[in-house]
Amino acid sequence: MQVLYEEEGDLKVGAVLARAPASFQVESPHGRRTKIKAAAVLLSFEHPPGAELLAEAAKFAATLEVDFLWQCSGKGEFAFEALAREYVGREPSPVEAAGVLIKLHAAPMYFYRRGKGRFQAAPEETLKLALAGIEKKKQLQQRIADWAERLARFDCPAEIAALRDELLYAPDRGKGETKALEEACRRSGLSAARLFERCGRLLDAHDYHLGRFLHEFFPRGSAFPAHAVPEFATELPLAETPAFSLDDSGTTEIDDAFSVRRLPSGGLRIGVHIAAPALGIAPGSPLDAIARERLSTAYMPGRKYTMLPEDVVACFSLDGGAERPALSLYVEVGEEGAVRGRHSRIERVPIAANLRYAHYDVLNAAFESGATVGLPFEEDLRALWRAACALETKRGKPAAPATAVDYSFSVEGGRVRITPRRRGSPLDKLVAEMMILANSSWGELLAERDVAALYRVQSVGKVRMSVHPEPHEGLGLACYAWLSSPLRRYVDLVNQWQLVAALGGRRPPFARNADALLAALRAFEVTYARYDEHQRAMESYWSLRWLQQEGVGSTGAVLLRENLVRLDGLPLTARVPSLPELGRGTRVRLEVKSVDLLERSVELVYRETLAQAPAVVEDAAGETG
Repeated sequence: MQVLYEEEGDLKVGAVLARAPASFQVESPHGRRTKIKAAAVLLSFEHPPGAELLAEAAKFAATLEVDFLWQCSGKGEFAFEALAREYVGREPSPVEAAGVLIKLHAAPMYFYRRGKGRFQAAPEETLKLALAGIEKKKQLQQRIADWAERLARFDCPAEIAALRDELLYAPDRGKGETKALEEACRRSGLSAARLFERCGRLLDAHDYHLGRFLHEFFPRGSAFPAHAVPEFATELPLAETPAFSLDDSGTTEIDDAFSVRRLPSGGLRIGVHIAAPALGIAPGSPLDAIARERLSTAYMPGRKYTMLPEDVVACFSLDGGAERPALSLYVEVGEEGAVRGRHSRIERVPIAANLRYAHYDVLNAAFESGATVGLPFEEDLRALWRAACALETKRGKPAAPATAVDYSFSVEGGRVRITPRRRGSPLDKLVAEMMILANSSWGELLAERDVAALYRVQSVGKVRMSVHPEPHEGLGLACYAWLSSPLRRYVDLVNQWQLVAALGGRRPPFARNADALLAALRAFEVTYARYDEHQRAMESYWSLRWLQQEGVGSTGAVLLRENLVRLDGLPLTARVPSLPELGRGTRVRLEVKSVDLLERSVELVYRETLAQAPAVVEDAAGETG
């Protein structure tokens, strides 16, 4: 005797070797022996052999129309043998019965399984819906195939073009348009961006790279919602000494300024003045919501996306010729550079001028050589630089590595100018040390008064945010809180709210375990890091654009590690597969073979090792605020 049985959803046959009340010992057509439950047996037969039965039953099943079987089956439950008997009009053969069973098994949409060899026809309405779904799926698959075929010929269907940005930046793998694009990319061997370019749907590489940032952070547009312009108290005391700022030419959010007053004792009273939006923007207000959503100003070469609306920035920015509210830190410095005392005030500060690096960079060489240039505020800047040198020496840590370089990008009329600025130069050190002084002094004040704040912490080389005043090893400080850029960073604004309350003897808005404070910390860390990634991506794009613009055929570079190099005069790194085995810091000459703005890549070929001594390679970044 042979049996047809079900095992793990599959129909199988076997010759019975032994039988027990509740089980069978069977041998498959391939010689495998197994024990099966009697309840799993659906059909017993003598002829034909098991393998032949399955083959013949499959052939018979292929002749059956599932729709006709469904119409014949009625509404109640039925056994497959009964349906086979009704279909053939007599007692069915094992092949016919098994064929009907195979057909029923293969049509779960038409027939629901109700037990051992038993089924029930699906309700008519349910079946119609299921069939409609199948037909819809078939049509979608056909559309996907048609879309993919057209894309592979670089003819972009309107449906694909309408979803271009989503497909480029955040594709939904469940959508047919995404599947079509992926299939076309596979066929053509092109990236999605390159395929859209070949289809004439991506005309500007800059817009493509910038679009990634905009799609992530401003999917509904970068415009600010309607808002009221804040007001602040005008009865604040007026500072005695006018202040001045020092910033890049494109800076519009002027957060910080300095003042210098010479004391009869021969020392100095240095003022570090920070814009005070906390006096006009309240926690929980609509403007707070705007700042909390953006969390920071995002910088890109040629453009920026401010944390606060321009009219709000204009209220608090320390612009020349105005008197603006500020948090001021006053430090008395002796002739030898020692700090004798410090105190903080909330006041109005008259801003005498906004100085720009582009005009004052000549002072870097003048200060180092002892020469005089004759620029306004030159002596005040010289005094600040000397104080900065003393502060740096006392900390025992530089604000930035001596070999580190920052790059300024100026984009006008599609042309880019990239200007390197050595970090640690006199003017750079001056600003950095004054910011470190303010951030560390106010961080200590908040810690001493047990007022919650968001601190920058560095331990074992890793920088992170914390609500606890832990050391910043990189700067050699016991604690360090960002407070010097409240117009540009939400963390600084939060800390300024806390500081204003502490100086005024009021209860601060946030406790150390406040959900709003912890949420701001987490959100800021993530967003700030993503902004930085996008900024670097756009800087690499404009660096490549500069190579094309200037027609650079060869360039010097320094080896960072393995075959990774940094090009001279640019914030750009690239891999050079042809580079021989050389030591880290070795300088080489490379040929620029090609530049791909869409992929943000450059093809470089090694040409020679330069004779200069190996360059010092610094990867560290300063934390100046």
